[in-house]
Amino acid sequence: MSFGGPQWPQEPQQQGQGQQGHGQQPGYGQQPGFGGQPEYGQQPYGGGQPYGGQPGPGQQPAQPNPFPGAQGGDTPDWGALADASANRNRRKRWLLIGGGTLATLAVGAIVATAIVSTNKTGDEAKNGGVPTVSVSPTGSPTPDPTFSSVAPPPPPNPKDYISDPKKDKAPLSAESLFPGKKMSMNGRPYKKGATSATANCAAVTQGGLGAVLKKNGCQKLLRATYVKDGVAITVGVAVFPSEAAALKAKAQASGGIAPLAGAGVREFCRATVCLRRSNSIGRYAYFTQAGFANGKKVTKADKPIFQASDDLGTFAFNQIYARGRTQASAAANAPGE
Repeated sequence: MSFGGPQWPQEPQQQGQGQQGHGQQPGYGQQPGFGGQPEYGQQPYGGGQPYGGQPGPGQQPAQPNPFPGAQGGDTPDWGALADASANRNRRKRWLLIGGGTLATLAVGAIVATAIVSTNKTGDEAKNGGVPTVSVSPTGSPTPDPTFSSVAPPPPPNPKDYISDPKKDKAPLSAESLFPGKKMSMNGRPYKKGATSATANCAAVTQGGLGAVLKKNGCQKLLRATYVKDGVAITVGVAVFPSEAAALKAKAQASGGIAPLAGAGVREFCRATVCLRRSNSIGRYAYFTQAGFANGKKVTKADKPIFQASDDLGTFAFNQIYARGRTQASAAANAPGE
């Protein structure tokens, strides 16, 4: 089955060449036999004489002229053919000449551009290149920006300000070091109780800590107590004249900071076992004493006590370091620094 159209009909079959039988009509395109006449009103195939005429012996029927308009009917017009050939040759020559001219012009333009570029490059090499000039909106030239090759000084280190008494000059009090009515560490809230500050460091200690603080030149001791879920913790921060003195006090520490009662917190860590810890940063040493508010003895299994001691020690460290960071930031922004 063909796609999209009808089937074309087959061509009729042609009869073979040969003699016709008695009474047969000549086949398609055949001449009649000797003595035969065409039927009335018909012309022989290929042309011939009209009805009533016969072609002469040895004559051929007329053939169409293969060169219409030629002289003599059967002879081509050689002059016209020669003129047509000459015209074609002339057109080819003009096309070749025109194409060669365009190619010559293109090559010349490329060579000229290369020469100009080479001269421009040579002039820039001798004259130091083409200067770049910026133009302001008003139309006057503006110089290119310049940058200093000197690196800016590094920002101040907060630890330097809490280690050197000459830089650590910000006011210091129990309220500035332990602000607010509560503090929170990692989502665990602690309510603040009493606070205190004294220059007599040994007076607010237990055991041998007082002597250690005095020997290393303790200048001030600030305390605050915090409570959470029946656990009470006192944190004390001692100030020394140098970082070295604070390190010695931490290493030599014995005994502990005296617990601070008041402001709703009753006495704790009296005649019982409590958790004591010590550490330092810069010229500050800090101590914690944690125990049960009801006087219960602390054991190693009492995780709330250890957690409270860690939280208050971290809080003291953060507060001291924040003091150094604030002073370092103020120095960096001060005029002339």
